[in-house]
Amino acid sequence: MIPDDEPDGDWTAPGVFRCAPGVYRIPLPLPNDGLRAVNVYVVADGDGWTLIDSGWALARADDLLRSALAQLDSGLGDVRRFLVTHVHRDHYTQAVVLRREFGMRVALGRREQPALEVINGPDRRGPVHLGRLRRAGGQALLPKIAAQGEAPHDSTVWEFPDDWIEDGAEFVLAAAAGGERVLQALATPGHTQGHVVFADQSGGLLFSGDHVLPRITPSIGFEAVTSPRPLADFIASLELVRARPDAAMLPAHGPVGMRVHERVDELLAHHAKRLDATLSAVQDGRSTAYEVAEALPWTRRDRRLDELDPFNAMLATLETSVHLDLLAERGLVTAGEENGIAHYTT
Repeated sequence: MIPDDEPDGDWTAPGVFRCAPGVYRIPLPLPNDGLRAVNVYVVADGDGWTLIDSGWALARADDLLRSALAQLDSGLGDVRRFLVTHVHRDHYTQAVVLRREFGMRVALGRREQPALEVINGPDRRGPVHLGRLRRAGGQALLPKIAAQGEAPHDSTVWEFPDDWIEDGAEFVLAAAAGGERVLQALATPGHTQGHVVFADQSGGLLFSGDHVLPRITPSIGFEAVTSPRPLADFIASLELVRARPDAAMLPAHGPVGMRVHERVDELLAHHAKRLDATLSAVQDGRSTAYEVAEALPWTRRDRRLDELDPFNAMLATLETSVHLDLLAERGLVTAGEENGIAHYTT
């Protein structure tokens, strides 16, 4: 008997949990990651399954996915395809590895193609972000990040998908109780340029990936190929989802149980408040993204920038950069550059 998903339970606990008729959640572990786990959703598709996201390509994640599918009297050979919300490692790479063994199809948002080309090219993600960090005035973080070393690059987990998902594409699944379930892909750039969510309008569900998360706001501006205006993209994508009929939110990280509109309203308010705080820091005389980030609280625990580990301090600094760029776009600050470092003034 598969238990119903409990919004107040430990969402990272291994197992398989029923979210809706024919829809199950399988949390898979992440290594050394504050997010702790990623939710993979298993959706009935005739005599097989379509999976939303796949997890990080780890032996432990593979074992837990196989075990959870066994509880559904199934195996990986019953998986027809992976629909992946975005190209980040914890969502995409296990699908690539499993495809070699079982032959299921893997689909990814069309606008992730440039990122995959860079990830597999000579200028991979690490050097790209270090350059952005320098421009943000974060030179103090560079030796700390270098001391952590660069993760080995395994191009075999970054192969291209079988199918590119276009905005508005519909995936028709044979529902468990008969009839059809239609998942419509909606382009939601921001967290990454090619991020997509999947709307099951008749079922009142939204598989929201990292676009709408119940407890945190996703990182913005941390990808291999960044949009010229990632925060503006993210806000526009939130507004797009808010304009649609409300739905139950099935996020990639965190528990189920929230409604999409409620959480989108909270995220829009959060970024409005963040923009105000960023502007205030510039008005107080801080001019680089790193200096502004030092003045802002981070995480739900309101930590200082120097209390974060180097990787998350880099994320915070790069996210501050995109907030400053949006303020500049709105004419509230003036952006300039000196010796390769971006400065902002009022």
